Amino acid sequence: MNEELRAIWQTFFNWVMGIGPRPENEVIPPEPPPDLPFTQKPRDKYSRFHEATLKERYNQWLEIHGLHLFSVLYAGLSVLTCVVIVSLLLATVAELPPFGHERNPANNEVIRRYVEHGGHETGAQNIVAGLILDYRAFDTFGESAVLFTAAVSVLMLLGASRSNKPDDGESPLRHHHAFSKNDTILRGVATLSIPAILMMGCVVVINGHLSPGGGFSGGAILSTALILAANAYGFGRVHDFFSERTFIVSSSTALMIYALSKGYSFFTGANHIHSIIPKGTIGDILSGGLILPLNICVGLIVAGTLYGFYALFSEGDI
Repeated sequence: MNEELRAIWQTFFNWVMGIGPRPENEVIPPEPPPDLPFTQKPRDKYSRFHEATLKERYNQWLEIHGLHLFSVLYAGLSVLTCVVIVSLLLATVAELPPFGHERNPANNEVIRRYVEHGGHETGAQNIVAGLILDYRAFDTFGESAVLFTAAVSVLMLLGASRSNKPDDGESPLRHHHAFSKNDTILRGVATLSIPAILMMGCVVVINGHLSPGGGFSGGAILSTALILAANAYGFGRVHDFFSERTFIVSSSTALMIYALSKGYSFFTGANHIHSIIPKGTIGDILSGGLILPLNICVGLIVAGTLYGFYALFSEGDI
């Protein structure tokens, strides 16, 4: 910490004194010849001595006390900034209305409409699914897009770092035994558990509009099956059917389907045009309008992103 503060202080000191880094291509002019004795202007001896002494004292004081003064000033400003921010947050919290009060902004006609008319207007038995995939479907689309963008960004960064390294052969994740523990018990448990986990994930995704669940929770369960398979059999086995290309294609397709379908739904609803998408009977598996396919799209994005993050940060590839 002291070395970092010393470097910051030295940079600040050089800036104050007008000492900057010299460019590499800068042409240094030759020093002018010294003035001849008869061309020098006479100066008072006391003024020259006093000026040199003040400058030396100033430089010496800065070198001795400058770092300490800068450290104290830096710490004081940091504490002052934190105190101001915390004070503003506490003042904001103090102005909030009491929790549960009937006049709170949360207790308004919007909540009552969701509860009283949500099933009829969305066709979903699960009010939460109707809320996040119908009333506020664009918010969920933004969250899914953020997940996909984060995964692609990590892929790009790791790809750039791999391109700067010498190619030492096949990627470790493409090797069929990479990161495999070769544990018979683990592989036996994985063989029995992976089909059940995949089935449970699909059930949670498909029944998201009927019961608690949906694309986010079901996608997390599906990614668990992929992670378990990677630990038991190696990333190479998973890569055979779920590669980087598979992730990008499936996630991009799911996002486009989501955007087009809900864009059509909002366009028809906002312009009072009859929508050809039936809501179905509440409680049936084929009900809820677009909520079922949207849950599937979100499940694909979440499953691929979670497994992708695990694979990338474990071995540096998908």
